[in-house]
Order: sequence, then C-alpha cells, then structure tokens
Amino acid sequence: MRHAAGTYGEREFLRFPALSPAAPSAISSAVPSASLSFAEADAESDRLARALAAQGVRPGDRVAVMLDNVPWWPLSWLAVLKAGAVTVPVNVRYQAADLEHVLRDSGAVATLTVEAHAPRVPGPVHLVDRLTDGPSLDISLSADNVANFQYTSGTTGFPKACLLTHDYWLRTAQVVADLIQVRDDDVLMIAQAYSYMDPQWTTLLCLLGGIPHVVLPRFSASGFWPAARENGATLTYVLGTMPLLMHKQPPSPLDRENRMRLVLCSGIAPDLHRTFEERWGAPWRELYGSTESGCDLMSAPDAADTVGTGAMGTPPPGKEVRIDEETGEILVRGTPMMLGYWNHPQATAHAFRGGWYHTGDLGVRDAMGRIRHAGRLKDTVRRGGENISCAEVESVLARHPAVLAAALVPIPDDLFGELPKAFLQLRPGHAADAGTAAAVVAHARERLARFKIPAYVEFVESFTLTPSARIEKRHLLQPGRDQRAAPAIPTEDPA
Repeated sequence: MRHAAGTYGEREFLRFPALSPAAPSAISSAVPSASLSFAEADAESDRLARALAAQGVRPGDRVAVMLDNVPWWPLSWLAVLKAGAVTVPVNVRYQAADLEHVLRDSGAVATLTVEAHAPRVPGPVHLVDRLTDGPSLDISLSADNVANFQYTSGTTGFPKACLLTHDYWLRTAQVVADLIQVRDDDVLMIAQAYSYMDPQWTTLLCLLGGIPHVVLPRFSASGFWPAARENGATLTYVLGTMPLLMHKQPPSPLDRENRMRLVLCSGIAPDLHRTFEERWGAPWRELYGSTESGCDLMSAPDAADTVGTGAMGTPPPGKEVRIDEETGEILVRGTPMMLGYWNHPQATAHAFRGGWYHTGDLGVRDAMGRIRHAGRLKDTVRRGGENISCAEVESVLARHPAVLAAALVPIPDDLFGELPKAFLQLRPGHAADAGTAAAVVAHARERLARFKIPAYVEFVESFTLTPSARIEKRHLLQPGRDQRAAPAIPTEDPA
C-alpha cells in the first residue's frame, strides 16, 4: 500500500457508485468519500490501524469485518493487516447461527462494523466510523503471516476458514495482473460482496497496477452494464449465475456501448460464450480457482480459439494441475495455496492427500489436452445405477424461457436410492403451476436422457445465494419434510 501511495499518489483508487444515477446512494454519510485516491486510502487505513491498536488489537489477533460494499471495507481490511492482525470477513446477510459460528470458530477479538449491523453481533464491536486515532505503530510483517481467515461458501454444513497468507493474496493478484496486462487507462469494476474473496484480490490487482477499482453496492442483472458504461469499466470479473441472469435481460441498443476490453468469468456456458461476446462486444475468458488455491487455470485474452469449448486455460506460473482419468477430479499443487483449514486438521489432511489439493471439481481433457469443467464431484444424484450431474440438468432447465434459475437436488427413494428434484425460480409473468412445470420438463426431455429428468418440480420465489453467487442448496431440503408432497409437483418421470 505504501509503495502504491508513493507511486500513484492522488490517482483515483477506490470508487463506490450507486447502481444508477436514479438509484439511492449506497454510500453512508459516515463514509469519508465515495472516491479515494491511493494516498487517501493509505492515510485512512493507517489511521484505522492505529485506532485498532489503541483499542487493544495486537498482532495475530483475529478481527471480524462485517460491512457492506462501502469504502470502509477495503480500508478496514488494509488497516487490520497493517496492525499485524488477521481479517475475518463476515457476510452481512449472516443471521444468528452463521454469525455465531464464524465469530466463535475464528476466535475474533472484535468485529468492525457500523451501527446498522451492530445489534446482531455477539461480543465486542468497534463502529468503524467512530474509531479515533491512536499512537504510531511499528509492526513488522512477513509474507508468510496469515492475512485472512477466509470462510468458504458452505454449500453444505457450516463453512470452514481457509488460512490465507499475505503472500497468497499478492501472488493471486499478480498472476491475474500479468495475464491481463494492466493498462494505464484501465478501470476494473466488480459487483460481488467484499466478504467474498473476489473484491479482495481485485483490490490488490488495482493496487499493483495503479488503476481505479469500481465496487458496486451489489450485483444487479439489469444495472451491471449501465454501471459499466457510466464508470468507463474496461475489466471485470463475474461468476456463478451472474452471466445467465444478465443474458436474460432484454437486449438493448446500448449493450455494446461500453469500454469493456475483457470479462473474466468462472463457469462460462459454452453454448452461450460467443453470444456473450457478440452481445456486449468484449472477449470473455475463463478463470478457474478456489478460495483454497487461488487461481489455478486461466485463459489468455487472445485465446479466441477457446470460445465455446468450455476450456478453462492453462496453469499460471507456480501451479500444476492434473486429472488422473479421462474424466476425474481436478488436482492442484503449487503456490499460492492456503495453509490449511482452521480447527480442521482432518479436513486439511484429506484435502491435501498425496501432496495435491483435491478441488472436488470434475474435469475432462479434450483431444487437445485442454481441461473443461464437468461439475462437482459430489453435486450428483445417484438414480438407480445412473449418476446424474446436477450442473448439467440445471444448465438445461435454466435455458427454458420461463426459468430464471434452477437447482437440482437428490431426494431419497426406496426403489432407486435417489431421485432428482428440481427447484425453479421463474421469470416475471410466468405462473408457478403444473402447466409451467410440464413445459419445463418437456423442454428438458427433448435434451436429456430420461433418467436425468426431474421426478419432481417445486417453485421458489427466490434462492439463497452464497457470496460467490452459487445457489445454497442446504436451504432447499428442510429436515422432516416430505419432498414429494405439495407444493412439489410430480412429473411424468417419478420412477
């Protein structure tokens, strides 16, 4: 930070716009500014670091940060690190059980937040907008010091904390910066919550490259491209359901009116890849990785031959990626890599068995040796003797014009062991009834083997998403409830 402040000085570093000029500002009046230069961010994070030390925070202490996408988030993160402490990012959507788990498990000595979130926080709270300056600090840091207890998304069970060092963050940001060849006129925009890792490594990428980092208050499918246009964004990173939700917005003559030169994305739908590029006028390239391992595979900006193939690129310097079978689990080793899971030695040993990190993702090598993502190792339904990839069926269901988002889960069955059940969120204007369910299932039946067709369909108003924009499936199957009973709708393929 100090080097960037000295090099880039008054050049803009952080910008926090509203989603559109007509939208209410997402910036609290207590925040110093919606736009800060490199020098201002350095000075303000210095002040916060001194304030934290004055409140008793010591090197190695864990400090939770529970804030929305406002300037206080990156300033607090940098301040905690400057104080020699460890940041514990907390999702502002957490309720009592999630919040209590993260704070107890991490051993956080305090939580940095604002008054609106403070009543939900058990334990000591520091209101970040009310901290006063303290004496000067003399903290010595090493690249091997832990910077974050970064909790995984937790699609099943409570999340675990990945121990991420200062070196992990800098290497992750640097390999992406090297890939995209940052330019002086670049502007990087992101819409994910800061509690997730993406806005953190993009913050560091902008710090390394001396370019503005535009952070939206939240993701909006209708507001993303107008925001890109208004802020002159040239770079962005999206993932999960974000691309499909944007694609389902009505086309606009302004779609290509932007400065975007590169969209990095995890999980580009191969059959829509070229459509995305043509609609928004910029190349889309794959970026594959995880909280545990950072960036593992990346497609170069000039890799136009990968469009529509599903190929995820090549390992960056310092990484090795392997698949032992034609279709098998993706294994990774090298740097950056987490030190392990906090308080979970057995899970750590299992994840790194054989000296390789086991991602839990399935990969397929094509004839050219390129790796494609083939779903999650455990995100499957075992129907009789057949394995069904949930990701494959969800992709087909989501292509129906009535469907906004889809999730497939296994439900127990005495005869087949498991049956696939689909949860569907509909687009406005479509009825959540048996007719719509039949139409969606008919659409799937034309495209999938019969054993993959959902045996039951249930409509939901919305899905709970992880910070990485993935559907949180653990909330769909309520304990003790008969998953075949209404409001579930049986299809013609219940057996």
